[in-house]
Amino acid sequence: MWALHAGFLALEVSPTVPTPVLAEAWRGGSRQASLSRFLALCTTEPLTDEQAKAVGTLAAHAGHDDIVDVTVVEGAVRRHDAVVSSNPTHIRKVADAVRARLTVETV
Repeated sequence: MWALHAGFLALEVSPTVPTPVLAEAWRGGSRQASLSRFLALCTTEPLTDEQAKAVGTLAAHAGHDDIVDVTVVEGAVRRHDAVVSSNPTHIRKVADAVRARLTVETV
């Protein structure tokens, strides 16, 4: 993951981390030092009311109830971003439901 991240930085690309992803990964304490270093080089994107409604609509359309997965897809489609995920199957399921073309990299 760090090598991929270094590649983004070399291209002057700041990965976007939706805040629901941060909430899912964050557990607090000193064990989060590595995650903190990673996040310092990213852009976090808060979930606005408008985005939350779009995510809810997309979740219903995709028949997928993991709001974090759906938030990732909604944001990636809107920003024309690729997705890096440890669960590409769920990401592709949501993207396929709206016929979105997404590049999904597995970590």
